[in-house]
Amino acid sequence: MTALLVTLTVVEIGLVVGVLAVYLVLIGRKLRVVSTYLGKVAFGVRAVESQTAGIGPSVVRINERLREIEAALGPLTEKAEAAARRS
Repeated sequence: MTALLVTLTVVEIGLVVGVLAVYLVLIGRKLRVVSTYLGKVAFGVRAVESQTAGIGPSVVRINERLREIEAALGPLTEKAEAAARRS
């Protein structure tokens, strides 16, 4: 009886190890697929970065001009509000 239990235990352990090995292989395959997609995404991100590199200086110039416009509009809005109150 003991020999049968030992044999069944060894078989069960073998099955568990086998199932774990199969799942590890399947997970490894999925990780390779994910790695491929991540490589493509990284390539795309680098392409976007290189294509949009010239936008930075333009945005700085636009923001400077918008600040100038904002500074010029400040007194005009005050005058418009004062004129609206008088009417």
